[in-house]
Amino acid sequence: MHDQNFKNLILDYPVQSLEFFASEEAGMDLSQARIIPLRQEQLMERLGDRFRELDTPLLVEWPDGRREALLFVIEEETLSSRFSIHRLARYCLDMAELMETDRVIPVVVFLRPGDHRRTLRLGGNLAYLEFRYLLCDLGRLPAKMYYNSANIVARLNLPNMAYSPEDRIEIYRAAQTGLVQLEKNPERQRKYADFIDFYSDLNEDEVSVYRMRYLVREGEETMGLVNVIKEEGRQQGVQQGLLEGIEALLEIKFGERGLHLLSDIEKILDTNRLRQIKEAIKTSRDVQDVENIIWH
Repeated sequence: MHDQNFKNLILDYPVQSLEFFASEEAGMDLSQARIIPLRQEQLMERLGDRFRELDTPLLVEWPDGRREALLFVIEEETLSSRFSIHRLARYCLDMAELMETDRVIPVVVFLRPGDHRRTLRLGGNLAYLEFRYLLCDLGRLPAKMYYNSANIVARLNLPNMAYSPEDRIEIYRAAQTGLVQLEKNPERQRKYADFIDFYSDLNEDEVSVYRMRYLVREGEETMGLVNVIKEEGRQQGVQQGLLEGIEALLEIKFGERGLHLLSDIEKILDTNRLRQIKEAIKTSRDVQDVENIIWH
């Protein structure tokens, strides 16, 4: 589950991911780069061999030639105990051979704090192979440093960073607000509202506090819980259907005089009231009767 979440995140936001997870090598000139996701399964030496699967390999090229191409091998690890520096080194060597490049940057994103082996040295008196990787230890990053970050990957990962338990709701709010501010695509907003909810894992009391503290007061400025979003979408669909039905009834029964009432009816957000008005229109004999229902 975590692997898939981060694969989606990196593929949807490759520039922001490299700037956040691998800033030491990515630099700040990725706006002119071409980022190409590569196949995850590496070629087998023999048919029937087990695939070695990378989490997310990205080839970064600069068409203007300002920098040589870089191959980033990004691996997400939920538990440090499952991480193998030997496995990562083999992946990188295989990719270097496959892509005919030595410019390979291994990056490991740890979701939980732990003891991570940082270097691998093979040899005796002399080192014949030395290997290290870029580390993004999310669980140790102070969330407050990224509270107002303009990098959407950083904002979405606020719940995975280090913060005091009493700050959980504020961290959740900062992540949701960042999503709304930095991502304008409604489908991606819904997709990554799920991401934030999954990693925030607010309990029922925290959900209630969040609703009371922010949803009513801030309205559209805050993304809110994903189930609130879905419920709002469902309610909007119901309201739209009722309004279309009311418009048709008003035109059939009262013509243009009835349609003049629509502007007032559209201000009513309560679906039960809209249902009452729709039923009342069916039995009303005069526009005045409908007006009385709207204002009472």
